[in-house]
Amino acid sequence: MVAKTRPVLILSVAYDDHERAIVTFVPRTLSVRGTRFEVPHAARGLDAGAFDAQGIAGAPAVQLIRRLGAIDNPTLVQIETAVRG
Repeated sequence: MVAKTRPVLILSVAYDDHERAIVTFVPRTLSVRGTRFEVPHAARGLDAGAFDAQGIAGAPAVQLIRRLGAIDNPTLVQIETAVRG
């Protein structure tokens, strides 16, 4: 079975050559439940959904496929607040 490709928000800082190439991300979901950890998000080309801070995870940078765009600052602040809990 092939894994689905999903949009995520990368929260990592740049890393140096001698450091592990791991990125931290918050997944975007279409299964919105209305919890305090979800930040609603709408963008052109994507169905309405939310970034789910409860799903925060890390993965090797080589698993990233392509950049879809950038997020606006107010939404980023909301996501950072949700991650802090």
